[in-house]
Amino acid sequence: MTVMEYIPFLDSLIDLFTTQQKSFQKFAHLLWLARYPILKGIGTTLAISTLSIVFGTILGIGVGLALTYGRRLIRWPVRIYTDFIRGTPVLVLILASFYILDFVGLSLTAFQAGIFALTLFCSSHVGETVRGALQTIPKGQGEAATALGLTFFQTFRKVLWPQALRQMLPNWVNTAAEMVKASTLLSIIGVAELLLRTQEIISRTFMSLPFYFLAGFIYFSINFAIELFGKYVERKTAIATHANSTDRAS
Repeated sequence: MTVMEYIPFLDSLIDLFTTQQKSFQKFAHLLWLARYPILKGIGTTLAISTLSIVFGTILGIGVGLALTYGRRLIRWPVRIYTDFIRGTPVLVLILASFYILDFVGLSLTAFQAGIFALTLFCSSHVGETVRGALQTIPKGQGEAATALGLTFFQTFRKVLWPQALRQMLPNWVNTAAEMVKASTLLSIIGVAELLLRTQEIISRTFMSLPFYFLAGFIYFSINFAIELFGKYVERKTAIATHANSTDRAS
């Protein structure tokens, strides 16, 4: 290949580099201008995810206890609730919480309706996870604790829960990550979370790929932080269990 034949190729590379550089500079400038809407969207997404995960986990623990230790009069309604919510798409729950509850007289804002729907969805999955974790523990441990005079609450807190927690952590992390991803559906009812803010910015700038990539990276970062938190708790519970076993052995 002669030198003259290389010139068009080099010109193409230079043009490509120059174009990409200008595009990046434009994106950086637009990102700076849109920093406040994006930060507000991140804050809303974090608030929705955190509240739905916390409320859903608390309610889910109660659901799991009812499914495992509740009498039939309690267990069957809770089982119907769990199966119904788990079998219903998240989007349907969101729309039902926003429109149907308002129709029956319970008026909620879009933000409140979204948290309510995601809490229900989270609680059903956490409840089933708790039930499965508790049922893996041999019944003899609970019976031995009762024979020692421990109440059910003491048995659950000191014997059953530490073991169940290690069993349920991987599934809980998955459920928490699903809540973060499901928060994007709240844009359907007008909640200005990260995805809706991103779409509004794209409609003004016409730079879809960079801003969608940025939003995807932010969602990934949030879920990665949840995964790290799960591993931290798992490591702490393992250390605590090992320490208790050592104390009993000595």
